Amino acid sequence: MKKHHLIKTKMHQIFVLSILLCLSLTIFAQVDRKCLDCLCQIESGGCRPLGCAWDVNSNSCGYYQLKQNYWIDCGSPGGSLEACSKDKACSEKCVQAYMTRYGTRCTGGRAPTCQDYARIHNGGPNGCKIAATQGYWNKIAACYNSG
Repeated sequence: MKKHHLIKTKMHQIFVLSILLCLSLTIFAQVDRKCLDCLCQIESGGCRPLGCAWDVNSNSCGYYQLKQNYWIDCGSPGGSLEACSKDKACSEKCVQAYMTRYGTRCTGGRAPTCQDYARIHNGGPNGCKIAATQGYWNKIAACYNSG
C-alpha cells in the first residue's frame, strides 16, 4: 500500500512539473512589443498593410509579409491569409502563435530572443539555424537596438 502511494505521488509530481514546463515555454515564446514592431517595420517598409505580392516561390501578404504555410502553421486565424494579413491584430496573433509553436527550436531551453524570432520569421521553423537569415536579423537588430 505504501509503495502504491509513493508511485502515485511521484507520478503526480512529474505531471505537475510537465504542466509547469509547458506553461513556461508558452510564456517564453511571446514576441515582445519592440521586436514585433521592428518585424513589422522591416517587412512592410513602415508597418503598412501591403497587399499580397510574389516573393520567393509564394505570395507574401500584409504587415508581416505572411505566407500561406506560415498562416496555416499559426492556426489560420481570420478566415483567410489575405483577410488576416490586412488586419494588424490578426497578423500579430498569427506571428505570436507561430512563435509559440516554433520559437524554442534553437534555444536549448533558454527563453527565445528577438534574434531567434526574427530568424524563424524570415527562414521558417528552423530559420534560426540557417546562415542566410543572419542578414535579415541584422536589419531587425538595427531597429531593435535603436533608441
